[in-house]
Amino acid sequence: MEKYIINLVEDEKNLAEILKAYMIREGWDVHHFADGQEAYDAISHATPHLWILDIMLPNMDGYQLLKAIKAKNDTPVIFISARDKDLDRVLGLELGSDDYLAKPFLPEELIIRVKRILSRAYTQSVQQEEQKRIELNGYFIDPATRNIYDGNELLEMTTKELDVIILLTSKIGKAFSREEIIDYVWGSDYYGSERAVDDVVRRVRKKLPRLHVETLYGFGYRVLSS
Repeated sequence: MEKYIINLVEDEKNLAEILKAYMIREGWDVHHFADGQEAYDAISHATPHLWILDIMLPNMDGYQLLKAIKAKNDTPVIFISARDKDLDRVLGLELGSDDYLAKPFLPEELIIRVKRILSRAYTQSVQQEEQKRIELNGYFIDPATRNIYDGNELLEMTTKELDVIILLTSKIGKAFSREEIIDYVWGSDYYGSERAVDDVVRRVRKKLPRLHVETLYGFGYRVLSS
């Protein structure tokens, strides 16, 4: 069984110690950073399986860290914050975060969220191995490796963008509701706005302009063959 590495960035010492203890109990290797700049410096040195970021940090905030993490690779990120939860959730999702928890929260709730994201990010590909590589309008979509090519060029996509593309192209022409997309991409216990789906689809259309993603107003989306 793989031992997951988690980077926790939290400047509240007591909270960090509690969260770290709970995660170590799960068998995970946890690295704690109490300073935004310290966490930023670690981005170039190693790649964990998951980042947990507080938004309000000394020297560098969580938004800057999230941008830097996603610029390097698509490691999953959970945001935690005691600020305006609606504003932070929306901004976090737009920047590519995978989940959001508003303080105060129970450590057990974080553990549940972490397990779900780790499972989705690192075991979902096992289920996708049965899906064949798709060629569509000059794009090559490989669900098994989670790679998308434009000809021979590998395209840079976020986890959410990949999830949406893989779902919509799993059955060409099938209409997927926003609820179905949310369940697949964010999980059935996601309580955020459906705007997150529209935002990811908007980014997909920008990155893959020849992929015909049709909007079904009041319902959801589907990908057409031409």
